[in-house]
Amino acid sequence: MSVQVEKLEKNMAKLTIEVSADDFEAALEKAYQKNKSKITLPGFRKGKAPRKMIEKMYGAGIFYEDAANEIIPKAYSEAADECGEDIVSQPEINVTQIEKGKSFIFTAEVAVKPEVTLGEYKGLEVEKSEVAVSEEEVDKEVDKERESNARMIDIDDRAVENGDMIKLDFEGFVDGVAFAGGKGEDYPLTIGSGSFIPGFEEQLVGAEIGKDVEVNVTFPENYQAEELKGKAAVFKCKVNEIKVKELPEADDEFAKDVSEFDTLAEYRDDIRAKLLEKKEQEAKREKENKVVAKAVENATMEIPDAMINDQVRRMADDFTRRIESQGISMEQYMQFTGMTADKMLEQMKPEALKRIQNSLVLEAIAKAENIEISDERLDEELAKMAEQYKMEVEKLKELMGDYEKDQMKNDLAIQAAVELITDAAKEVEAAKDAE
Repeated sequence: MSVQVEKLEKNMAKLTIEVSADDFEAALEKAYQKNKSKITLPGFRKGKAPRKMIEKMYGAGIFYEDAANEIIPKAYSEAADECGEDIVSQPEINVTQIEKGKSFIFTAEVAVKPEVTLGEYKGLEVEKSEVAVSEEEVDKEVDKERESNARMIDIDDRAVENGDMIKLDFEGFVDGVAFAGGKGEDYPLTIGSGSFIPGFEEQLVGAEIGKDVEVNVTFPENYQAEELKGKAAVFKCKVNEIKVKELPEADDEFAKDVSEFDTLAEYRDDIRAKLLEKKEQEAKREKENKVVAKAVENATMEIPDAMINDQVRRMADDFTRRIESQGISMEQYMQFTGMTADKMLEQMKPEALKRIQNSLVLEAIAKAENIEISDERLDEELAKMAEQYKMEVEKLKELMGDYEKDQMKNDLAIQAAVELITDAAKEVEAAKDAE
């Protein structure tokens, strides 16, 4: 096998890969052995027809496609290793010569890793993020805990009020005729939630348990059911049950019940500290993002489209896995959202480009700053992973190949580069709007 490299524009390259006639003949023979049991010729039992007879009957090219598919993956992989280029995309393959008795030639167009010219990346100025926790934010967290510890109280001595949770029987009629989907029994509804069409819930305020009540509404013009758009309807309703949510008082007893603290003041202090820690972490990530964005802005590089498209495909695959892990197929997701595959891929391109630029610039900074990850540092990270997965470190090392370990070192070097330029950055006060 031989490979020739032709540099193209915008960090693309064309590999011309030639496989010997002998190797092509071996691939043809393998294709014949694979397919002969499916071919029948007059005068021969199925699977017993000689290859020459099959090629004479169906043409010399009958096994070309399978032979090409046999050769290309291995030959391309070897050529990619030999060519000396840092390939960063899947190849676009074209067969240029395929003929019995001759060498097999194909080309592979690929994106190669762009060179990055770094600009200023140390001492960058970024706007300072203010980190503070208000009493209202603490109140909100306390109220969330009160909500999760609320009791449901049955009400039987009054009519429905706004905010009540009721169970409702109903049936809807248009022009005196019941319509499909307009009936429910013991339907749970919170009055004031806006779950039903406008005007419905308000008319149930004042309804008493067990008594019939009529609700008159008009369906919106944009209602999903075509036959009901803009139509006046009457719902015959009956309230079966009324419940209210009773929240515990925010006092010392409440604090003892929901936390390790004896007083509400101590509990609030703990909430405040946790909120502050969370905001500080968010501010740290925001600062890192701002610094990296400025370093990228100051650098120059030319990203090939094939590299962006590969990143988009990986992002789309990740998104598909996340959606399907929730029990929703991509087909269903497309129907629910009105999205198309092409539109989704197009929308992912800006983020794909950003990820590529960030990675290339940070790799270049790590190289410029001689950041190297030692085996000891890698072992520390592997120990953390092992603890996370509840397994022995040595077992984890056995499961990981050299490629995965090198990738981890690369990721750690990139993170070290982020920390280096973030630590060197200068925070400036946000500009105040003119009075």
